[in-house]
Amino acid sequence: MRSPVIKRFTLTAAAVLALTLGGQSFAASGFFSDLEGIPAKDKISALQQKGIVQGVSGSKFLPDGPVTAAQGIQLFVNALDLNIDLLRFVKEPKATDYFANANDAAWYAPALIIAANNDLGLPADLDPAENWTREEFTHQLMLAVEKHSNLPMIKIMPVEMADGSEFTAGYDGSIQRALVFGIASLDSGGKFHPAQEVTRAEAAEMVYNALEYIAAHPAPAEGYPQ
Repeated sequence: MRSPVIKRFTLTAAAVLALTLGGQSFAASGFFSDLEGIPAKDKISALQQKGIVQGVSGSKFLPDGPVTAAQGIQLFVNALDLNIDLLRFVKEPKATDYFANANDAAWYAPALIIAANNDLGLPADLDPAENWTREEFTHQLMLAVEKHSNLPMIKIMPVEMADGSEFTAGYDGSIQRALVFGIASLDSGGKFHPAQEVTRAEAAEMVYNALEYIAAHPAPAEGYPQ
């Protein structure tokens, strides 16, 4: 009996870059023109220059717009440079192989396939079109970062939050680490606003902060004491 033919299907971050924080690809010739007054302007522009975020048009980023689950996942894929280059499949993978609510013809399908095969801890019943809240985005970002950046293990002192009782069960640990690492922040009243929809500017800023933290805190080399 002949063995099944195993084909290699490559889906790199570059191949699916077109959808970062948006459903279309818009190559900007300069910096976004709608970031004046946005505290994270420089961070967003830095991510733009690296090709990690794109706009809703050639010059607009729409910083106050919401972030869908699909857009957030694509952002993680791009920021962490995830791919499935070394995996081999007996058949071409489909987004619906992993997420029942996905659309295999949608712009986000390649990113979902990459995310699933890189074990980002996403739920199987994920709705790609659902707007993510601040706690959902932060939680999933921390899972992705901690899975793929090999950060050193440290003990943290929990941050006091005025709205700590409002978090979804199981999310508070991720948000605490994000706060301690300087990836996320509280408002002037000590609130995180977990149920509030995360904005495109907030999401981009957290990703920038995460990449900065990763760069500044490499894991100890194997064989060296921690």
